[in-house]
Amino acid sequence: MDSKPNMTVNYPNLPELTVRGMLLGALITVIFTASNVYLGLKVGLTFSSSIPAAVISMAILRMFQHSNILENNMVQTQASAAGTLSAIIFILPGLLMLGYWQGFPFWETLLLCACGGSLGVLFTIPLRRAMVVNSDLPYPEGRAAAEILKVGSDIRQAEAAHEDTSKKETGMKDIVSGTALAGLFSLCANGFHILSSEFSYWIALGKTATTQLPLGFSMALLGAGYLIGIASGIAILVGTLLAWVVFVPYLTSVITPAEGQAAADFASQIWAQKVRFIGAGCIGIAAVWTLIRLAKPVIDGIKMSISAIRDNDTAEKKALHHTDIDMTPKSIAIVFIAILVGLFITFYSFVGAAGLPMSVTITYIVVGIIVAVLMGFFVAAACGYMAGLIGTSASPISGIGILGIIVSSLVVFALSTSFGVFETAEGTKFATALAIFITSVIVSIAAISNDNLQDLKTGYIVGATPWKQQVALILGSIIGAIAIAPVLNLLYQAYGFTGALPRESMDPSQALSAPQATLMTTIAQGIFSSSLDWDYILLGIGVGIVVIIIDLLLTKNTKALALPPLAVGMGIYLPPTLEIPLVIGSVIGYFVHKHLKARAALRSPGHEEEDVEACSHRGVLFASGLIVGESLMGVIIALLIVVSVTSGGSENPLALVGKDFKSTADILGLVCFIGAIALFVGHILSTKFTPEKKD
Repeated sequence: MDSKPNMTVNYPNLPELTVRGMLLGALITVIFTASNVYLGLKVGLTFSSSIPAAVISMAILRMFQHSNILENNMVQTQASAAGTLSAIIFILPGLLMLGYWQGFPFWETLLLCACGGSLGVLFTIPLRRAMVVNSDLPYPEGRAAAEILKVGSDIRQAEAAHEDTSKKETGMKDIVSGTALAGLFSLCANGFHILSSEFSYWIALGKTATTQLPLGFSMALLGAGYLIGIASGIAILVGTLLAWVVFVPYLTSVITPAEGQAAADFASQIWAQKVRFIGAGCIGIAAVWTLIRLAKPVIDGIKMSISAIRDNDTAEKKALHHTDIDMTPKSIAIVFIAILVGLFITFYSFVGAAGLPMSVTITYIVVGIIVAVLMGFFVAAACGYMAGLIGTSASPISGIGILGIIVSSLVVFALSTSFGVFETAEGTKFATALAIFITSVIVSIAAISNDNLQDLKTGYIVGATPWKQQVALILGSIIGAIAIAPVLNLLYQAYGFTGALPRESMDPSQALSAPQATLMTTIAQGIFSSSLDWDYILLGIGVGIVVIIIDLLLTKNTKALALPPLAVGMGIYLPPTLEIPLVIGSVIGYFVHKHLKARAALRSPGHEEEDVEACSHRGVLFASGLIVGESLMGVIIALLIVVSVTSGGSENPLALVGKDFKSTADILGLVCFIGAIALFVGHILSTKFTPEKKD
């Protein structure tokens, strides 16, 4: 559904970066980082910490006098950066699986994560104007967080002024209604397990070809889909259809499964090991195209930033709005130099341990840093765009990680060949490990930029000061980096990783799977052993080029039609059960908006726009609540799982039923999901509208 997300609210002269806010942000940071690291290693999924941090901040700071919306915004900004940085677990455990590390060295891991995260912050500064201020990207989670902050602040201000709060409380009721619905659904699905969180019906096409009819029941993704708009939703659907109606059926018909392998398992394996690489190739070329298209607005944004800073030092200082001030070039330069120093230290520690000649060591270090920085800016733009398109939670960081490990491995392969490093087995292991190490920096940058622009969108809507948010983001990256190494070591010693157990007596079945790290390590080894199958990546690039051409033709010859290439790539790459709720939400938004326009013409002649806006706003608030509810419940369940498992308990401490209940849970999940959609639509359509009388 189309909307106008660029309308900002101005809250002048309010304190933003406060000591109590930073301390609260640091506490939330450590808790969320630890939970995210565990879940990411166990099941390959992490939760977005931005919205839960905003809600927790509002609840705690409300007990203090003079707390305000901008202070709350800074807390969620800081905490979300650190929670997102935990995506480093998608790659770093590969060093243990490879046998190169026997644990996570504290200082190397700290510098690696802190420098990568801080680079992600710096790279989003020139992107802010192009992708946040002067862009119509929906940023579903950023908008949701802003709505929560605004409604909570408005009610508090009205109470303090002894004004009528009924209209403002209606907005809060919309958010609370969505939160309660999504929270209850998530508790029943992911906690009690009496509802399924997803459902797939497998279909045989002929003798050997197989595909699936997937359906995910995520309330948060349903709400995000409502916010992203029909163009992105259709593009994701196109990608899903390409994956599961074209590629998977074809490949399952021409490739022979293992003896006794079930058709559904074989189709899932084909998608994970082959079709996802088509998606990664499509994402890669679409990201390059996005960067080309962003080049002019990014350059214009940099010029505007420099102009604004120049104005800040002249008589025009008073006319410069605080919401338009980024970190100064001098500050950026100082932070960038500090980051380069930190990267040099950690790369020297890593490469120096290989005992290579000093000239070779320095070459590896310099080239490694250059690759990380250049590739980092590329992925910052791509990830920021993807987060703006469909939200942080659904943005495929691991897909960007695949591109990163391919580029890093190819560069290291070329260097190592010229240096004769592959003459020994240890040399090959070192080269593979270095590629993983470089990619770890790239993934850190990708993860932070994936989240930062979402936070900057929230700040833009509520009237925050960009440079203060950027400071909070850097602070969050550093605090998160401090927490990551100890948590990783604790989990490694407790469970081990697939293919990397710290003690021989450990049970391999209890090891953390770390699926993304396993995949990227396998890709790196495939490149260095010249056994990686490039056909699927190249096919994905070809698909991406075709989609780019179609999108250009649509946008040039029509007013409303588009096919965002990145969204198509994500449709191929992401699990289909994550994509379908997004598509359903976008379709709901489209048809509800059409119905609202038709109804407004009949019931509110002369006030059609106001009528539609009032109904649409309630829809946005309810959708925001859906994202909040599932996010909060995800955090609560994650904490309970961590506490249970670390004390020797179950991985499903809240489960009320066993695995034999699954078929019933599938039916109940589908019925409840349909009921939730009906409640969502009914809530929007029940909005009453009375035109305000003008004097």
